Amino acid sequence: MAGKTLEVTDGNFQDVIMAADKPALVDFWAVWCGPCRAVAPIVEEIADEYDGRAVIAKMDVDQNKQIATQLGIQAIPTLLLVKDGEIADRIVGMVDKRSLAAKLDALL
Repeated sequence: MAGKTLEVTDGNFQDVIMAADKPALVDFWAVWCGPCRAVAPIVEEIADEYDGRAVIAKMDVDQNKQIATQLGIQAIPTLLLVKDGEIADRIVGMVDKRSLAAKLDALL
């Protein structure tokens, strides 16, 4: 992955996202998902702009079914915003950068 986006897995999700000391944004996606490819560059830009202030990550739902199932991810892309180990917001489907940044700003 380019930029500052982390790849999270079923194995490290708890440590990287839920235990993060700053707000986190996770993009749940899959290779075959067209809208996921459209959201990806927005997530990358957010990762660059929020470097050091937020954890920005991506999780491939095909390779990491456990966490996706646990969190009730039923449609992709789904973007989860997490703060202090709690899910603060959930965005399903396409989102523009300004809306996503505003939701992240609210957690900073």
